[in-house]
Amino acid sequence: MIKRVRIAIDHGNRNMKTINHVFTTGIESNDLKPGRGIPYLAYKGKYYTLSTRRMPYQRDKTQDFRYFSLTLIAIAKELEDNPQIKEGDIVQVQLPIGLPPKHFAELYEHYEQYFKGDTGIMHFAYSGRDYDISITDVMAFPQNYAALMYYVENASEIPKLVGVDIGGFTTDYLMLRHGNLDMSCCDSLENGIINLYNSVSSKIRAEYDMLLEEEDIDSIIRGKIQYYDDRVVVAVKQQVQDFVTDLLSSLRERGIDTKSTYMVFIGGGAMLLKDYIIASGKLSKYRFIEDLSANAKGNDLLYQLQEREAHD
Repeated sequence: MIKRVRIAIDHGNRNMKTINHVFTTGIESNDLKPGRGIPYLAYKGKYYTLSTRRMPYQRDKTQDFRYFSLTLIAIAKELEDNPQIKEGDIVQVQLPIGLPPKHFAELYEHYEQYFKGDTGIMHFAYSGRDYDISITDVMAFPQNYAALMYYVENASEIPKLVGVDIGGFTTDYLMLRHGNLDMSCCDSLENGIINLYNSVSSKIRAEYDMLLEEEDIDSIIRGKIQYYDDRVVVAVKQQVQDFVTDLLSSLRERGIDTKSTYMVFIGGGAMLLKDYIIASGKLSKYRFIEDLSANAKGNDLLYQLQEREAHD
């Protein structure tokens, strides 16, 4: 039978997110089928397995086919959870996706065309199950804005609301004035969590001859410090606080007074840095949206609103 589903995706630099799944933006391609027990995507004669090692930052994700492979895996994970999808069904997929606000105008049409994939039916297998899908529609929305629309129901009542989405490689910010987007205060800073990792690991390697992986830095930030040298812990914490201070100062330089503005922090990076952001003393009214799938859910909501307007 022909089935129709809507699957919203947030193509993060650090994590891929759907409404129900979050997994590392890391994938490996192989010519040979992986060993027994390893989930894999089989598509066009290649085999793809997920990796915990994230891929390097890509400003334009259509330049790397691995992002399309990750998209197919994200679709498969959602279809696997859907009791309406049976073996042998042909699935027509509507695909709401997101882009950083700064890159949206330049890239959204390109993204929408690329992620439609092949015309007609695409056949692939994932985790031992076959799928036949057709991506019938792709619609891109600005990240951050999507999450705010989903989670901040009273946005129209707030004089100045700034959403700050701290992602893997970018920190996106935008302002809503009584719920209306102020395009003069909207940008993407290439200063995300991955930049913090790189600066911390470089400093610790140079000063202490120690190789800290991203997971080590995460552990120290989260307070799991008992397995690390005290001097290293102090140095990492200081760098993290400096990073947060510089980030909030950058917003001030762009005309955002964080003490007179309702600040809403989004994304895995914001959750990781939450205690440091609060401890900065630079906020007055604020909120942290802890749902890593907030942008995916926002993309889904905005797609539904667009469809509703089109049919009115």
